[in-house]
Amino acid sequence: MSPRRVGVVRELRRYPVKSMACEDLQTAAVSWHGFAGDRRWAFIRPNAERSGFPWLTIREKPDLWHYQPRFQDPNDVEGSKTLVRTPDGNEFEVADPELAQRLGEGVRVIKQYSGVFDTFPISLLSIQSVGSLSKLVSAPLSALRFRPNILIDCSESDPFPEDAWGGAILNIGSLRCRLDSRDKRCVMVNIDPANPAVSNSGVLRALAQERGAQFGMYGTTVQPGAVSVGDSVYLEF
Repeated sequence: MSPRRVGVVRELRRYPVKSMACEDLQTAAVSWHGFAGDRRWAFIRPNAERSGFPWLTIREKPDLWHYQPRFQDPNDVEGSKTLVRTPDGNEFEVADPELAQRLGEGVRVIKQYSGVFDTFPISLLSIQSVGSLSKLVSAPLSALRFRPNILIDCSESDPFPEDAWGGAILNIGSLRCRLDSRDKRCVMVNIDPANPAVSNSGVLRALAQERGAQFGMYGTTVQPGAVSVGDSVYLEF
């Protein structure tokens, strides 16, 4: 069976520092470890090193959304310095101890070239799913709240079209990506990236009650390649 066109890429994002703001991309190189430069850095909470989830995230510090990381050389993200602009307008290299101190007493940073991922290195979501969830909670939601790498505008009419794609291969640009698992969500989805001080507990509650807290898809690379906004998305089982 030949691949079936299921939509088009509308947005691409990477997150150089776990739980901080994203970078919007027009084109992304995707390796075995996901988007180049994605989640290469993470901050660890004090005395949490031996826990199953030691990371400092927007659950503990919602204004991490307003810390903006960037690569000093966007053409060499793996070899470039990573800089972080703080909400007050100062900019630090990500490994500068002063930045960690600003985030909290005893906080420290690590770098992992394979990426600091909770489960899988690629996350995908559709515009249609975001719209359907918005109706469930009776409030407009931004896809950014769910921190996907790839946002797809689907040509299918299903309210949550990617639910049916588990185990399939997506062809996007020169990338081939297997969709391994539905994305299990946590309380982080309650936080509005535009206003992190505002939390809407109805978002996770609706996901838990209606969808087993699952929303979007996780994936892994089958064939590294490049993807761009505007690329058609093809599905093969």
